[in-house]
Amino acid sequence: MVSPGILLVDKPAGLTSHDVVARTRRAFGTRKVGHAGTLDPMATGLLVLGIEGATRLLTYVVGADKTYHATIRLGQTTGSDDADGEITAQAAPDAWAGVTPEAIAAGIAALTGNISQVPSAVSAIKVDGQRAYDRVRAGEDVVLAARDVVVSRFDVVSERAGQGTHDLDVIVDCSSGTYIRALARDLGAALGVGGHLTALRRTRVGPFDVEDSVTIDALEGAPTLTPAEAAGRILQPLPVSSDEARDLRHGKRLGGQAARLEGALAAAIDTDGDLVGIVEKRGPDLKSAMNMPQVAS
Repeated sequence: MVSPGILLVDKPAGLTSHDVVARTRRAFGTRKVGHAGTLDPMATGLLVLGIEGATRLLTYVVGADKTYHATIRLGQTTGSDDADGEITAQAAPDAWAGVTPEAIAAGIAALTGNISQVPSAVSAIKVDGQRAYDRVRAGEDVVLAARDVVVSRFDVVSERAGQGTHDLDVIVDCSSGTYIRALARDLGAALGVGGHLTALRRTRVGPFDVEDSVTIDALEGAPTLTPAEAAGRILQPLPVSSDEARDLRHGKRLGGQAARLEGALAAAIDTDGDLVGIVEKRGPDLKSAMNMPQVAS
């Protein structure tokens, strides 16, 4: 019997997120493995995986904010906005006159806060039922609709001048759905020299940190967070009695208990320390929004 849990994996470059899921399925001996948001093959860092019944928790992780460490190369534009694409433009020598520290700072400031961002065309976003990257590979000119995202931190931590290029190492805190490749593209465009991403590492997803993850070679017997541990990090932990746990599992409401929730949702945890499910307010009551499957003892 495979126990449900949340597994944190440090994805290496060159593997797709699906590759990591497939390897985890083999390591744990189950088909029931899902992830809370992909990483591009060139990217490294934190993947949050759900195993068995804990896959139900992933919907509450997907929308969490994230932290990335990245390298933006100014001076070159690529077809995919990252190093996996072919270089489509190189900045002319005279274009660099306006790329001053002040101009870079102003460009970054314009891409910080609540912004409207056009995702990279080479992305997994679906257009009329087909992935955008498949349409691009088929030769279509794809322009995706802008979306509102939040970039709460966009800091340059180091920089290096190259031969006709200028690299910026940055740290970005952002809302779910933000494309770091698009930030690189848009910063380069604003500075008039073009830009793309040469390195990307995700170090945080909501309350989960890459420092607590395992490598792809250490999946066999890897430790997982129990559903209660994971849900208690994502949401307010709400201790419930045995009677309340039974009622929630049977679909009954907890009458007049809505005031026990600080926010809209909470993780109901029974007296044995097991996750009953996710509860929500419904008028003055609490009701189950998601019940965890009970594991036979």
